[in-house]
Amino acid sequence: MQDISAQLHKTLIQNQTSGFKHFTTPSTMASTLTAPQVDNLHHFIGKNYEISLNQSIENLLTSVRKSNVQNSINFVSEFQEFVQSKPDPPLESIWVYAALNFSSQKTEPFSRLSEIRDSFQLIVSCSASCNAIKSIALVAPVIYNLHKLILDLKSIQLGSKKERKICGEIKSLVDSVLGYINVCYSGFDQNFDELEGLNRPLLDLISFWLVGNGDEAMNAESLRVFFPLLSDDIANRVSAEGCEMIDLAGFVIAEAFLLKLCWKICEEGFGEKVQNDLRYWIVGSVTGLRSSYFYATLLRMLLEPVLPISSLVNLEHLDDLKKVLFHALLLVDYSFLSPGSLGKLPAKHAKRVMVTKLIANHEAIESFREQGDQTKTIAYLDAFANSSLPSLIIKWIRNELGSEFSTIEPTGTSPRAFIRWMLNIENKGIKIFDDDMSKFCSAFDSKEASEQLADMEGGRKPDSDLLFYMDYKGREECGSEEDEEMSGRMNAAFTSAAHSMGLSEQGGRKRKTKDGKKRKKVKFVKYNISEQPSLSKGGNDDSDGASDLENPSSDMEVRD
Repeated sequence: MQDISAQLHKTLIQNQTSGFKHFTTPSTMASTLTAPQVDNLHHFIGKNYEISLNQSIENLLTSVRKSNVQNSINFVSEFQEFVQSKPDPPLESIWVYAALNFSSQKTEPFSRLSEIRDSFQLIVSCSASCNAIKSIALVAPVIYNLHKLILDLKSIQLGSKKERKICGEIKSLVDSVLGYINVCYSGFDQNFDELEGLNRPLLDLISFWLVGNGDEAMNAESLRVFFPLLSDDIANRVSAEGCEMIDLAGFVIAEAFLLKLCWKICEEGFGEKVQNDLRYWIVGSVTGLRSSYFYATLLRMLLEPVLPISSLVNLEHLDDLKKVLFHALLLVDYSFLSPGSLGKLPAKHAKRVMVTKLIANHEAIESFREQGDQTKTIAYLDAFANSSLPSLIIKWIRNELGSEFSTIEPTGTSPRAFIRWMLNIENKGIKIFDDDMSKFCSAFDSKEASEQLADMEGGRKPDSDLLFYMDYKGREECGSEEDEEMSGRMNAAFTSAAHSMGLSEQGGRKRKTKDGKKRKKVKFVKYNISEQPSLSKGGNDDSDGASDLENPSSDMEVRD
């Protein structure tokens, strides 16, 4: 894991299917970006290296804050030495060195794109002997500058010929970045114990890329500027808590993925066929990368009212795009999220993945229920109840709380039942949700209270077991004529869902009802509720770590 240099560069040159047609060879790269040899490196040995690097960063930060551009240029050779003097340089040294070699003064679009491409190649060259996670994390400035260029192009009149040319080159660079990420992650052996952290606050590091743009005061807003395709929620959390290098890598993967996704929509539109193609591509991308950090980042963004990509995609598409993403992320049982795989993750991150997926399931179900889409509502309820997530959450909470709560469990198998159960535990003074979930928890409690009030005012008896109101009346009033077979099948499905939501997550064990009789857990009935074919009927993603992001295969059969 520590040295993938030779194999990585060999793959970069030979892999034409992952978007690497425009990579230069290491020798060509060296001819344009070669640094002079350093003869005396004894000051960069052992602890002296870290001390010297931190001192140089502090000196450079002081220079940047004083807007002393000329003095900042004098640091180039110094940070060049930091990069050259270690076979596996710290992220900070490469990040700052790349920033010092990047000019933000160019305005001509083709010159800007060329410099972004050179910056990407410099980062790839400097990080060739670094581990996969560090190599991916270092690409963050490339995404930032690409996004900024794409936005600026909207206000520039280039003419049709030049516009087509630069759009083609931008698309090629986006493909190259995604392909590079894919190759890097295929070399990651999931050994989280060996991952290093950031030695400097992330806000310090991004300041070297935002200088000159009026963003010298580093805060949460600066993070939102530097990570333009992440949600405000994520930026606020990172500003308050900081982040590890693997979190940063997850952000980079998510942004590169969204950049490509938006580009595909802008090129191909967002018709029904394109939406189906996007589901294939999203499932294949998630399957190939097998990154729970990337997965959790995408899900977290779906919890926001508006996706943070409105700058790139027409607003009319955003709600439909959320549906496509929900479909691909929640209706597939990805093997890298299996109990065994989650057990290998750091405990804090594993908890974040489970809670985020639980809430995302709830949001998706509520969204479709409010839209009157009963078919989708049942599909997501079914997918959640038959996944490993409910039992994982119960096991995690029991392990956290000890024997005192060993017999306590949710009163249903829906996401809402689990969230209510977890909040009830919190109300007893035991912390379950992280602080950054407080906004969601508050909204959930408020909605629960308003629905209970509406039930009582409408003469309906609040029933904690019946968690979702199945609006048969609405279906009758819409005037649609379904055949008897479909109608009977849907009624059976709704009945099964309503009953099963009031039962415990205990496999086939029987439990007593209020009248003393025993009943057995009712499992969701599997049925085909879509006229469209499923995304894939392939196997799982354990066969190998690599994938082609343009020609993905599904992790498993997807239920629509």
